[in-house]
Amino acid sequence: MDYILTTDLLVKRYGKHEALKDVSIKVPKGSIFGLIGKNGAGKTTLMRIISGLQEQNKGTVDIKCPVIGALIDTPAYYRTLNAYDNLKIQFMNLGLTSYDDIPKIIEMVGLDIAGKKHVMSYSFGMRQRLGLAIALCGFPDLVILDEPVNGLDPQGIVSIRELILKISKERGTTFIISSHLLDELARIATDYAFIDNGVIIKQIRSEEMHSGSGRTVRAHVTDTSALCKTLDDNNLEYEITGDDELTITGDITLSELNMLTSEAGCELIEFNYVDTSLEGYFINLLEG
Repeated sequence: MDYILTTDLLVKRYGKHEALKDVSIKVPKGSIFGLIGKNGAGKTTLMRIISGLQEQNKGTVDIKCPVIGALIDTPAYYRTLNAYDNLKIQFMNLGLTSYDDIPKIIEMVGLDIAGKKHVMSYSFGMRQRLGLAIALCGFPDLVILDEPVNGLDPQGIVSIRELILKISKERGTTFIISSHLLDELARIATDYAFIDNGVIIKQIRSEEMHSGSGRTVRAHVTDTSALCKTLDDNNLEYEITGDDELTITGDITLSELNMLTSEAGCELIEFNYVDTSLEGYFINLLEG
């Protein structure tokens, strides 16, 4: 697989506090890479190091593209200028001498309706769009977005989501995105890295995470082997996850499971559905 970004054993300390602990990730080229963790887990620190805003104490960052774009923390812009002039300044910062692409970027993020209005008159959602537009200046191959839909209304969230998907599809742009709205992130992400207390606890592809999608049931029984035989006879998929525990894949109800355990000659001790959402997957990772 072709990776646009790899980090190897990154360490970042603030005094005695270790914000990142040997963080290694691989971001596939063209992916929408979701970075997931609680507040204070190290997401923003990692993003700031990748984008060059901070230096690590140890480890390496290898980026295989000349220019990256980033929207981290609060978007930086000049309040007394309009969108065009703000983007023109960013083009100058990047050493770009042609401004022909500025109108395209403004239209792309939906700010063409703002016309020549100063940024100070923008709504919160419009300022978020401007921040995204600044990150897209020069059409970088890698764009880093820290909570890009934070504070947006539902319509604004859908608009940003569709924009990211469009750019990813049409230009092959790689996105690294952190978000607390996990169900929203699950709609677009192709890959995930889960971070907790500065440690990457898992990196996984979306299809791998959802390979067992559908209703999943965890059952504690008195005789696992007997129930396995009955499940085989009924062509049901399952996984043995403990001495007295199975995880069964399929839309199976409590009454149906009771019938199966009765047929197997064993008793059902406990029964619960496993949350297969991204949020549930993350919670299960932390609890595990």
